[in-house]
Amino acid sequence: MDVLTRRRFLVASGVVGATALAGGAAAYRLNDLLATAGDRDPEARTLVLVTLYGGNDGLNTVVPYADPAYRDARPDLAYAAEDVLRLDDGFGLNPALPGLHRAYGAGRLAVVRGVGYPKPDRSHFRSMDIWQTAQPDRPGTTGWLGRWLDRAGGDPRLAVSFEPALPPLLAGERGAGASVPVPDRETAPQLGAETLTALAAAAPDDSPARARAAACFADLRAVDAMVAQVRAAPAGEEAEDDGESAPATATGGARVSLDAQLDLVARCVEADVTTRVFSVSLGGFDTHADEKQLQQVLLGQLDGALTRFADRMARTEAGRKVVVAVYSEFGRRVRANASDGTDHGTASNVLLLGAPVDGGLYGEPPSLTDLDDGDLKHTTDFRDVYATVLERVLDTDPGAVLGDWRGRLTGVL
Repeated sequence: MDVLTRRRFLVASGVVGATALAGGAAAYRLNDLLATAGDRDPEARTLVLVTLYGGNDGLNTVVPYADPAYRDARPDLAYAAEDVLRLDDGFGLNPALPGLHRAYGAGRLAVVRGVGYPKPDRSHFRSMDIWQTAQPDRPGTTGWLGRWLDRAGGDPRLAVSFEPALPPLLAGERGAGASVPVPDRETAPQLGAETLTALAAAAPDDSPARARAAACFADLRAVDAMVAQVRAAPAGEEAEDDGESAPATATGGARVSLDAQLDLVARCVEADVTTRVFSVSLGGFDTHADEKQLQQVLLGQLDGALTRFADRMARTEAGRKVVVAVYSEFGRRVRANASDGTDHGTASNVLLLGAPVDGGLYGEPPSLTDLDDGDLKHTTDFRDVYATVLERVLDTDPGAVLGDWRGRLTGVL
């Protein structure tokens, strides 16, 4: 990714300073990664981090179908027991996740429930900053994987993003990861411009919640256009704007499909490049209205991309050392709103997928009746997940990255 795009994104997000920008400012392409093939420790594992931007509804992803409080809180959004893909007698996966359900049955998918942090924040921007810096008390100026990169030697190619802008989580104190553009490739047909424009426009008779949903989508399109404009500007030139920098948004996500991003990850893993961390993303989960169908479409995209990637990884020795972690900046509120959607919430699920994963259900499921101002109380601190990944996948001391954090997930890797 070019210097300009990285600078604009990091400055807008408020994360990382000039030193890291200078350390990670070089532009990288796929060939730069492939040039490192063969230089990797054959025993090293690889982390693929999937960010679901917008706040995925965890209760309709890992469904507590047997809990009457679930049906009472969202009668029109709740899934019936016969519709979910059962994990046990109380929980099941969304019907759009058949591939992940098969992975669970094969012992390769771990579902960590109730993941969150103290004093949760419902702002997309603030919460994503917290998740990406791993500093819930006060989001810092470096990302948790950027701090790992500092300790691992600082080569930007060790931590790579296939997203349109370098995410703050890959920004370290002395350098930053590499953001590599995804080449154009054929993807599934997308919604037309007329449909997208209609989705971003509130109708006169819309409820307040539906109007908020349209405004969120309009904001997403505006930021998406800004990123595209910046990327298209000639090297060394600023894109024209109205004098104000558009902010980075946590409701975004990569412009290209998750399939395309994971295809590049797979090529790199199969080529045995030195990269230890890959960051990819899928956006659109800010479901304030008409949630059920939209979330199913998005989860179907997630399921298809992850399933194809996991099946491909299972064919090689290097692929069998890959761990995929899927998270979102927060879940949604327990009770549905008046527009067949859900509003910003707190605790949610983290999914871990891959051959090194000991599949199953982890973490205490949050109560649907003992709530904090209508929100779930987290039962697993997200730093427990990060510490486990740092220790068991990236072979590093979590305390040096997470401020001496001592929590762990037992037995998942």
